[in-house]
Amino acid sequence: MTIAQQIYKRIEKMADGVTFKYSELGVDPEQYEAAIKALVRLQEKGVINRMAKGLYYKPKQSLFGELQPSDEELLRPYLFDGKKRFAYITGISLYNRMGLTTQVAHVIKVASRGRRVITKIGNIEIKAVKSYVDVTNDNVSYLEFLDALKDFKSIPDLDRKMAIRLLEDRLEEFIDRKKLIKIALEYPSRVRAFLGALLCVVKSDEKNVTKLRDSLNYVTIYKLGLNEELLRGSSLWRIQ
Repeated sequence: MTIAQQIYKRIEKMADGVTFKYSELGVDPEQYEAAIKALVRLQEKGVINRMAKGLYYKPKQSLFGELQPSDEELLRPYLFDGKKRFAYITGISLYNRMGLTTQVAHVIKVASRGRRVITKIGNIEIKAVKSYVDVTNDNVSYLEFLDALKDFKSIPDLDRKMAIRLLEDRLEEFIDRKKLIKIALEYPSRVRAFLGALLCVVKSDEKNVTKLRDSLNYVTIYKLGLNEELLRGSSLWRIQ
C-alpha cells in the first residue's frame, strides 16, 4: 500500500469536521514529504481542507454549506496527546460557550500546566496561559467552571443575575463536589469564597464547604459586584 493510499484510508475513517496533523496519519517522520504531496492532492479534490501549516480537517457539510470546525475541534491537536488531554480552552471563547457572554474571542486562550501552546490558525491567535493544576480528561469541566468564577468580574457583557443562575445550574450537575473543592483550593481566594457561597445555595455537604471557609482570611472582602439579591449568602462569605 502506498503512502497516499494509507493516508486516504485513515482520513476516510475520520468523522466529518475532525482536525488532524501529520503525526495522526500513521506515517513516519521520514515519510512526511510524501504525505504532504498526498494531502495536497486530497485538498485539490475537496476531500480535506487546510486550516494552517500542518493542520487539516475533513469538511462537514450542512444544508447551508460547509461548516467550520468548532474551537475545541480546531485546537484538538493542541489540547490532546492522542486521547490524553493536557490543555483546555479558557477565556472569552469558553465563557461564550457557557452562555456567560455573547462576545466572540479573536484571541483564544489555551490553559496548560506544563506546555505553552502559542500559535496562529488563520486569523485566530492562540495565547498560552498556565492552569492551576495538571489538566486531565476527568477534571477539565471543573477547571472551566472555576475559571468562570475567577474571571467573573471581567467577563464582558455579563448579565450578573442570569450568570449566577447559569453557574448554579452548572454546579448542580457536578456529582463529585469533593473533587471540585480540592481543585478550588489551588485557585485564588476570591474563587474559593465564590464557590463556597454557590455551594451553600445548592445545599452542598457542610463538611466539604468548611474546607473552603477554613482556607480564607476572615477579614478579606471579595469585590465581585454581587449582593444578597443576586447571590444568597454572599455576605456570609464577605462577597460584595
